[in-house]
Amino acid sequence: MADATIRGDVGHLEQVRTWFGRPLWEMEPADADAYFGRVLKETAKGTRLVRAQALKTYFLFLELRHKVEIHNLTGRVLECPIDELNRPRGGAEAMLRVPPTEAEVEVLFAGWREELATCRKFAPTARNYAAARLMAEVGLRVNEACRLDLHDIKWALGRFGKLHVRHGKARGVPGRGNGSRDLVNVPTCAKYSPP
Repeated sequence: MADATIRGDVGHLEQVRTWFGRPLWEMEPADADAYFGRVLKETAKGTRLVRAQALKTYFLFLELRHKVEIHNLTGRVLECPIDELNRPRGGAEAMLRVPPTEAEVEVLFAGWREELATCRKFAPTARNYAAARLMAEVGLRVNEACRLDLHDIKWALGRFGKLHVRHGKARGVPGRGNGSRDLVNVPTCAKYSPP
Protein backbone atom coordinates (compact mmCIF):
# COMPACT_ATOMS: atom_id res chain seq x y z
CA MET A 1 0.00 0.00 0.00
CA ALA A 2 1.05 3.56 -0.61
CA ASP A 3 2.05 5.69 2.37
CA ALA A 4 -0.82 8.06 1.59
CA THR A 5 -3.32 5.17 1.82
CA ILE A 6 -1.98 4.13 5.21
CA ARG A 7 -2.04 7.74 6.45
CA GLY A 8 -5.64 8.06 5.24
CA ASP A 9 -6.75 4.89 7.06
CA VAL A 10 -4.96 5.95 10.26
CA GLY A 11 -6.62 9.36 10.02
CA HIS A 12 -10.06 7.75 9.77
CA LEU A 13 -9.31 5.52 12.77
CA GLU A 14 -8.12 8.50 14.82
CA GLN A 15 -11.38 10.33 14.11
CA VAL A 16 -13.43 7.32 15.23
CA ARG A 17 -11.28 6.92 18.35
CA THR A 18 -11.61 10.62 19.22
CA TRP A 19 -15.39 10.32 19.05
CA PHE A 20 -15.46 7.00 20.94
CA GLY A 21 -13.13 8.16 23.74
CA ARG A 22 -11.98 4.64 24.62
CA PRO A 23 -9.78 1.99 22.98
CA LEU A 24 -11.33 1.02 19.66
CA TRP A 25 -11.33 -2.71 20.49
CA GLU A 26 -14.04 -1.96 23.08
CA MET A 27 -16.40 -0.76 20.33
CA GLU A 28 -19.68 -2.70 20.08
CA PRO A 29 -22.24 -2.87 17.25
CA ALA A 30 -24.45 -0.41 19.16
CA ASP A 31 -21.58 2.09 19.18
CA ALA A 32 -21.12 1.63 15.43
CA ASP A 33 -24.89 2.16 14.99
CA ALA A 34 -24.62 5.47 16.83
CA TYR A 35 -21.51 6.60 14.98
CA PHE A 36 -22.51 5.71 11.42
CA GLY A 37 -26.23 6.30 11.92
CA ARG A 38 -26.17 9.58 13.82
CA VAL A 39 -22.70 11.18 13.95
CA LEU A 40 -21.92 10.61 10.27
CA LYS A 41 -25.51 10.84 9.06
CA GLU A 42 -24.95 14.09 7.13
CA THR A 43 -21.52 13.22 5.71
CA ALA A 44 -20.93 11.96 2.17
CA LYS A 45 -21.65 8.29 1.52
CA GLY A 46 -18.07 7.77 0.36
CA THR A 47 -16.72 9.09 3.67
CA ARG A 48 -18.90 6.67 5.63
CA LEU A 49 -17.83 3.75 3.45
CA VAL A 50 -14.11 4.54 3.69
CA ARG A 51 -14.30 5.02 7.45
CA ALA A 52 -16.22 1.76 7.91
CA GLN A 53 -13.69 -0.08 5.75
CA ALA A 54 -10.79 1.36 7.78
CA LEU A 55 -12.47 0.17 10.98
CA LYS A 56 -13.09 -3.31 9.53
CA THR A 57 -9.47 -3.57 8.40
CA TYR A 58 -8.28 -2.50 11.85
CA PHE A 59 -10.36 -5.18 13.57
CA LEU A 60 -9.20 -7.79 11.08
CA PHE A 61 -5.60 -6.86 11.94
CA LEU A 62 -6.32 -7.10 15.68
CA GLU A 63 -8.04 -10.48 15.29
CA LEU A 64 -5.16 -11.90 13.27
CA ARG A 65 -2.29 -10.50 15.34
CA HIS A 66 -3.46 -9.57 18.86
CA LYS A 67 -6.72 -11.40 19.62
CA VAL A 68 -5.20 -13.73 22.25
CA GLU A 69 -3.07 -11.00 23.80
CA ILE A 70 -6.02 -8.61 24.19
CA HIS A 71 -8.17 -11.41 25.63
CA ASN A 72 -5.47 -12.31 28.17
CA LEU A 73 -5.03 -8.66 29.21
CA THR A 74 -8.66 -7.50 29.22
CA GLY A 75 -10.87 -10.61 29.06
CA ARG A 76 -12.55 -9.16 25.95
CA VAL A 77 -13.19 -11.31 22.90
CA LEU A 78 -12.57 -9.18 19.83
CA GLU A 79 -15.40 -8.81 17.37
CA CYS A 80 -15.76 -6.25 14.60
CA PRO A 81 -18.59 -3.79 15.40
CA ILE A 82 -19.37 -3.36 11.68
CA ASP A 83 -21.93 -6.03 10.88
CA GLU A 84 -24.56 -6.55 8.17
CA LEU A 85 -27.12 -4.43 10.05
CA ASN A 86 -25.05 -1.29 10.63
CA ARG A 87 -22.76 -1.48 7.57
CA PRO A 88 -23.10 1.73 5.54
CA ARG A 89 -24.94 1.14 2.28
CA GLY A 90 -22.88 0.74 -0.87
CA GLY A 91 -20.68 -2.05 0.38
CA ALA A 92 -16.95 -2.46 0.26
CA GLU A 93 -17.28 -4.13 -3.13
CA ALA A 94 -18.36 -0.80 -4.60
CA MET A 95 -15.10 0.76 -3.40
CA LEU A 96 -12.89 -2.02 -4.75
CA ARG A 97 -11.74 -1.46 -8.32
CA VAL A 98 -9.54 -4.15 -9.80
CA PRO A 99 -7.72 -2.80 -12.84
CA PRO A 100 -7.91 -4.84 -16.04
CA THR A 101 -4.90 -6.79 -17.22
CA GLU A 102 -2.71 -5.48 -20.04
CA ALA A 103 -4.14 -8.15 -22.33
CA GLU A 104 -7.71 -7.05 -21.58
CA VAL A 105 -6.81 -3.41 -22.24
CA GLU A 106 -5.20 -4.36 -25.56
CA VAL A 107 -8.30 -6.36 -26.61
CA LEU A 108 -10.50 -3.37 -25.78
CA PHE A 109 -8.45 -0.90 -27.80
CA ALA A 110 -7.86 -3.30 -30.69
CA GLY A 111 -11.62 -3.76 -31.15
CA TRP A 112 -12.22 -0.05 -30.75
CA ARG A 113 -9.49 0.74 -33.30
CA GLU A 114 -11.14 -1.60 -35.87
CA GLU A 115 -14.48 0.16 -35.38
CA LEU A 116 -12.88 3.47 -36.42
CA ALA A 117 -12.80 2.28 -40.04
CA THR A 118 -16.53 1.49 -40.17
CA CYS A 119 -18.14 3.76 -37.57
CA ARG A 120 -21.05 5.99 -38.62
CA LYS A 121 -19.56 9.20 -37.11
CA PHE A 122 -15.78 9.19 -37.25
CA ALA A 123 -15.02 12.45 -35.42
CA PRO A 124 -16.66 11.69 -32.02
CA THR A 125 -15.55 8.05 -32.14
CA ALA A 126 -11.94 9.04 -32.86
CA ARG A 127 -12.07 11.73 -30.16
CA ASN A 128 -13.31 9.21 -27.57
CA TYR A 129 -10.69 6.67 -28.66
CA ALA A 130 -7.83 9.19 -28.45
CA ALA A 131 -8.99 10.48 -25.04
CA ALA A 132 -9.31 6.94 -23.66
CA ARG A 133 -5.87 5.97 -24.98
CA LEU A 134 -4.33 9.09 -23.45
CA MET A 135 -5.91 8.31 -20.10
CA ALA A 136 -4.75 4.68 -20.27
CA GLU A 137 -1.23 5.32 -21.59
CA VAL A 138 -0.32 8.61 -19.90
CA GLY A 139 -2.43 8.41 -16.76
CA LEU A 140 -4.55 11.49 -17.35
CA ARG A 141 -7.62 12.12 -15.27
CA VAL A 142 -10.91 12.56 -17.13
CA ASN A 143 -11.09 16.31 -16.47
CA GLU A 144 -7.49 16.72 -17.64
CA ALA A 145 -8.15 14.90 -20.92
CA CYS A 146 -11.35 16.88 -21.55
CA ARG A 147 -9.60 20.23 -21.12
CA LEU A 148 -6.66 19.57 -23.45
CA ASP A 149 -6.18 21.80 -26.49
CA LEU A 150 -4.15 21.15 -29.63
CA HIS A 151 -1.51 23.67 -28.53
CA ASP A 152 -0.94 21.50 -25.41
CA ILE A 153 0.75 18.90 -27.63
CA LYS A 154 4.41 19.76 -28.19
CA TRP A 155 5.34 17.52 -31.13
CA ALA A 156 8.90 18.86 -31.35
CA LEU A 157 9.84 17.62 -27.88
CA GLY A 158 11.02 14.06 -27.42
CA ARG A 159 10.60 11.08 -29.73
CA PHE A 160 6.79 11.19 -29.87
CA GLY A 161 6.20 14.64 -28.47
CA LYS A 162 5.21 15.89 -25.05
CA LEU A 163 1.85 16.76 -23.55
CA HIS A 164 1.40 19.82 -21.34
CA VAL A 165 -1.40 19.18 -18.84
CA ARG A 166 -2.36 22.69 -17.74
CA HIS A 167 -5.63 21.96 -15.96
CA GLY A 168 -6.18 19.54 -13.12
CA LYS A 169 -4.81 18.57 -9.77
CA ALA A 170 -1.10 19.26 -9.43
CA ARG A 171 1.14 16.42 -8.31
CA GLY A 172 2.13 16.48 -4.67
CA VAL A 173 -0.36 19.18 -3.75
CA PRO A 174 -2.74 18.22 -0.94
CA GLY A 175 -6.41 18.97 -1.45
CA ARG A 176 -8.11 19.86 -4.67
CA GLY A 177 -7.47 22.57 -7.19
CA ASN A 178 -6.06 23.37 -10.58
CA GLY A 179 -2.41 23.02 -11.35
CA SER A 180 0.01 22.32 -14.13
CA ARG A 181 1.52 18.85 -14.50
CA ASP A 182 4.90 18.18 -16.03
CA LEU A 183 5.17 17.51 -19.73
CA VAL A 184 4.49 13.82 -20.30
CA ASN A 185 5.29 11.63 -23.27
CA VAL A 186 2.57 11.37 -25.90
CA PRO A 187 1.99 7.73 -26.87
CA THR A 188 2.04 6.75 -30.53
CA CYS A 189 -1.72 6.13 -30.42
CA ALA A 190 -2.30 9.88 -30.15
CA LYS A 191 -0.90 10.31 -33.66
CA TYR A 192 -3.61 8.04 -35.16
CA SER A 193 -4.96 9.37 -38.44
CA PRO A 194 -8.21 8.30 -40.12
CA PRO A 195 -8.02 5.53 -42.75
